[in-house]
Amino acid sequence: MKTTLSIKKILQILTIILAVTMIVPSSWAQDEKDDATELAKKLANPVAALISVPVQYNYDKNYGPEDDGYVNLVNVQPVIPFSMNDEWNIITRTIIPYKDQHDIPMKDMEEAGLGDITASQFFSPKAPTAGGLIWGVGPVELLPTASHDVLGGEQWGLGPTAVALKQMGGWTIGLLTSHIWSLGGEDTRSNINLTSLQPIFSYITKTKTTLGVTTESSYDWEENHWSVPVIAQVSQLFKIGPQILQFSLGGKYWAASPDNGPEGWGMRVQLTFLFPK
Repeated sequence: MKTTLSIKKILQILTIILAVTMIVPSSWAQDEKDDATELAKKLANPVAALISVPVQYNYDKNYGPEDDGYVNLVNVQPVIPFSMNDEWNIITRTIIPYKDQHDIPMKDMEEAGLGDITASQFFSPKAPTAGGLIWGVGPVELLPTASHDVLGGEQWGLGPTAVALKQMGGWTIGLLTSHIWSLGGEDTRSNINLTSLQPIFSYITKTKTTLGVTTESSYDWEENHWSVPVIAQVSQLFKIGPQILQFSLGGKYWAASPDNGPEGWGMRVQLTFLFPK
């Protein structure tokens, strides 16, 4: 009960913060508003040439046979572009997770610490195709960096990743996908054979508010099960002094999950630091 009440209070506070941030951009100068539109479009594009550092908090519950387990997960996800030449960029995207889990994998078990890091590198043209397609391909690596065995898979992983999208007016529509196979690791742990699918569907309003719906779906070919969280969120650009940020608040519903996995509703909150050139 204490956890549920605290989450409700957090949601109330974050809703107020989001309402305030939606007012702040109206004080930007006209040229800054034009820049903000481009920044919002770049944030909706996974292979945009924009340095950003999202700090993302996720809360999921109802783990385990008795549905009493829950996880607090913080992902730090720096995105750093590098120019190769006049035509190509390399976009690096890294996910560094910190987990705090309770009653997982069984009741009265608690563990907190670093999880496994996922790193991707996309080779992407600087200009869209003649038809307006934006795309990127490259490798993705899974690093067994978990500070405790229950927080990670204890396996090295490698595979391909790709993204393709189009931006039309305020709309962004596309797909980000990857597949990771085990390269080796702890013999007593399961091999990794995981496909990830993340549709991209968002709309940017005149106030630089981004409305988005996605799923961060994955299929485990070793265990033959889907994990499908459906996420709807609203994001708003704002400034604190010279620093440009984006605040996001979202709800998450688990449409499918493995046995003893999360169920029902969760939440997501994200604060992204932007460093445009």
